[in-house]
Amino acid sequence: MTVTSNKFRQNLYLDADLNRRLEKLASKPGASKSAIIADALRDYLNRQATREIDDLFKPRLDRMSAQLGRIERDGQILLETLSLFVRYQLTITAPLPEADKAAQAVGRERFRRFVDQVGRQLAAGRSMDGAAPELSSTDASASDGEPT
Repeated sequence: MTVTSNKFRQNLYLDADLNRRLEKLASKPGASKSAIIADALRDYLNRQATREIDDLFKPRLDRMSAQLGRIERDGQILLETLSLFVRYQLTITAPLPEADKAAQAVGRERFRRFVDQVGRQLAAGRSMDGAAPELSSTDASASDGEPT
């Protein structure tokens, strides 16, 4: 009965230093030159496949990283702009007197409509992009041309 092997014989030429290192590794109990070379070749070929995948995805990942960096920067700019605007607005706007309940009610109603408008825009997946907000006739007459 003949036993066939799934192993193939190879003839290799190694330089002196590499051969010396292989002999040293193979001298350990349970080690063989064939096993050491097979493991090294398998690892080398696996790294090559990984490197090819990395080379394919690297440009796309670099592009996505740059885009995320720009989005983060834009978000920081928007947050800082809004923060400065709110601080400025709170600094220049005098508080309403406690007795002026009508003005306070108008302010609360405007704020409620503002929050509703933001909610509708976000739910619809739209942004204002510089579009003028929709004002009712009571808003336009109450503001006398002044921003609210």
